[in-house]
Amino acid sequence: MRERRGRVYLVGAGPGAFDLITLRGAECLRQADCVVYDYLVNPDLLQLAPPGAELVFAGKKGGGGKAMDQTELNALLVDRASRGRRVVRLKGGDPFIFGRGGEEAQALARAKIPFEVVPGITSAIAAPAFAGIPLTHRKLGSFVAFVTGHEDEHKRGRSGVPWADLARAARGGGTVVLLMATARMDASLASLIRAGLSARTPAAAVQWGTTAAQKTVTGTLATLPARCAAERLAAPAIIVIGESVELREQLRWFEKMPLFGRRIVVTRSREAGASFARELRALGADAIEFPTIETARPASYAALDKAIDEIGRFDWIIFTSATGVDSFIARMKTLRRDIRSIGRASLCAIGPATAARLDQYALLVAATPAEYRAESIVPAIGADRIAGASILIPRAQVAREVLPAMLRESGAREVVVAPAYRTVKPKGAAVERMRSLIEARQIDLVTFTSSSTVTNFCRMVGAVEGLKAGVIGPITAQSARQRGFDVAVCPEQYTAPALIAAIRRHFERTS
Repeated sequence: MRERRGRVYLVGAGPGAFDLITLRGAECLRQADCVVYDYLVNPDLLQLAPPGAELVFAGKKGGGGKAMDQTELNALLVDRASRGRRVVRLKGGDPFIFGRGGEEAQALARAKIPFEVVPGITSAIAAPAFAGIPLTHRKLGSFVAFVTGHEDEHKRGRSGVPWADLARAARGGGTVVLLMATARMDASLASLIRAGLSARTPAAAVQWGTTAAQKTVTGTLATLPARCAAERLAAPAIIVIGESVELREQLRWFEKMPLFGRRIVVTRSREAGASFARELRALGADAIEFPTIETARPASYAALDKAIDEIGRFDWIIFTSATGVDSFIARMKTLRRDIRSIGRASLCAIGPATAARLDQYALLVAATPAEYRAESIVPAIGADRIAGASILIPRAQVAREVLPAMLRESGAREVVVAPAYRTVKPKGAAVERMRSLIEARQIDLVTFTSSSTVTNFCRMVGAVEGLKAGVIGPITAQSARQRGFDVAVCPEQYTAPALIAAIRRHFERTS
């Protein structure tokens, strides 16, 4: 039962990588009525929120511009929670480290709004780890200091950053991590040198740590600012100072991953795309989930209901997708039909994913074509078994007519095409973000697993000329080329695992 006054969750979104949010943080997002998020939050995390959730941007870009006034932001949190909503305040990194999460929590406490703090992984820890820099090491030093360096040390009339203490710690083998110090890097590192730390002390700057845009520049206290300027390294970045920086060349694991630095768009449905994106991330890619299709009820169940009612007359049932299997079984449940009533019919599945889905329902497949497309069905079943047969195809409402025509030409007595679902463009897609990434040429590959994903992607974002595509098979490749894509990846086997393997080989060849 929903709490009467609502509740606010101060959630750490992690350092940037989609999959570095905590399980609790993801759970809060999935139940949110309102999400208030910052610039450093990975936009893909917003897809975890329910489709109808209110999304409010409260941050500022790249350390410039004007963020939402803190008083205004506090009032927003109190207002939404007072209306009985579950509010997620999604903050980059951790909500209580080097941010204003504490101030927001105080405002909620004063307003007697229930709240929960969900810790997150801070970039101060994650960025060095992804750059291969351990912050402590038994043979070098066992302590680390975290400091913000974005403001003049005398700006607020305080004693400022304790540079002498930090220099002494680093001389003793410790590590110093500076956050929000990119703009004042020269001054901060010079202060450490004046405090007695050797100008030859190893130092590194890590920009956009844990993401495809991660860039690491190394040097010393004396040389790092000039090297960062030459590499055009800017905020957001963290600076690591200490002997452990020298271990980077040995431990830089993330940058050695086969798809490191590659931004790949996944256009499959939300359900199917999640596992596909997870496999790409496991290879180091920044996988952007941009669903271009979702399933809905067909315009009419009449044909499918009639076929299910007369299921005993069919010799074959051909499933062309896992979604078709799920939709067919769901409709049988709705009509309260016993699954055993299809016992007379033999089952054919196009592709291993479809066969695997049938297996989950304890339904055995009698035929699977060698090539995972409609044209291979006839040789898979056999012309002698098609001749005179009654065949049912539960499938998408709109699909190619090649298969029914081929079956009829092969002598089938009847071919019943029964729409079990339809594919539609999803609502609430982050279209403007995708357009901006395309315009900035920040997409390395767009992946497609069907012609409908190609069509919908183009309808949603517009011009795609010059974009590289990775496609699941020749039919999808043809659709992509017709729309203006440069098809760079097309596996010999028409499966999702084969597509991922082909993507890996492609980038290993071109890197």
